[in-house]
Amino acid sequence: MHPILFRLGPITVHTYGLLVATGVLLAIALATRQGRREGLDPQRMLDLGFYLLVASIVGSRLLFVLIFWRDYLPHPGAIFKLWEGGLVFYGGLALALPVGLWYLEHYRLPRWKTADVWAAPLALGHAVGRLGCFAAGCCYGRPTDVPWAVTFTDPNSLALLGLPLHPTQLYEAFGNLLIFCFLSLYRRHRRFPGQLFWLYVLLYSCLRFFLEFFRGDPRGYIVPSLLSVSQGIALVLVVLSLGLLARLGRAQRV
Repeated sequence: MHPILFRLGPITVHTYGLLVATGVLLAIALATRQGRREGLDPQRMLDLGFYLLVASIVGSRLLFVLIFWRDYLPHPGAIFKLWEGGLVFYGGLALALPVGLWYLEHYRLPRWKTADVWAAPLALGHAVGRLGCFAAGCCYGRPTDVPWAVTFTDPNSLALLGLPLHPTQLYEAFGNLLIFCFLSLYRRHRRFPGQLFWLYVLLYSCLRFFLEFFRGDPRGYIVPSLLSVSQGIALVLVVLSLGLLARLGRAQRV
């Protein structure tokens, strides 16, 4: 809707970047506060947030470039234009997980307890980041005639212009907000370490699989016009998260 927040001489401030940065900082702040409440070193939480941030940006951009590598061959410099959108959440998750595990092992932090601390903050940060997608027009929806359809008119927008579209960015922002609320409330009922984190992965994967049916932007398919790359990854993560929830639950009862 408003891809460019303002211009100051040669400096252009993009709404997308500002909101994504706000989401990241909010997630780090909440995780640090929650970590302190649970007896974890706040400085370690801050440092872990930095590592996760770098890994998620690199991973999410790398997966997007791999999906659309043909588009980047003639213009490799465009790979670094993050303000134009083109971040795939699952790519960031795929790289952030091993980086986070390495950090936890290196500093001997409790693996699943720390992961649970980050679960709800990640959902809230993701919700704010999706508002940035809405502002930029990336991750836009299919044309529709529903009453709440949105029409992008700004020529700097990445969405299709002049057509009523599903506001998929807002759908996902709202879905992530619900996940954040659920995980925050469920924290006191957590039965074993790791439960919150894998519930987050499970709930987000289900949300993303469903929302992909309303997406209209090019994003790559495993089965053309039927199963997108993100849906395929979501299915894998649903199975993985259910398996680990069952395994960690059994280990707690032993």
